Amino acid sequence: MKKHQLKKQILQKELQIKKLQLHQATSDICNQLYNSLILEKAILKKELENLDKNPVLEKLKNTFRKREKLICDYWNK
Repeated sequence: MKKHQLKKQILQKELQIKKLQLHQATSDICNQLYNSLILEKAILKKELENLDKNPVLEKLKNTFRKREKLICDYWNK
């Protein structure tokens, strides 16, 4: 249910953004509103992305991920 609501909100933001693109160059207020809509859309997309992730699988990936060696690691030994 939450995914459906997020997708619906993202579509609404996209429609608002399309409407504002026509008026964006005319005023600073429209420009600020356009930028805020872009940010809100990005936040909603990130929330939707986080809902799709499996937390157990992410923990497993992080624990078995190969650690990169840094130059300073050679002197710490």
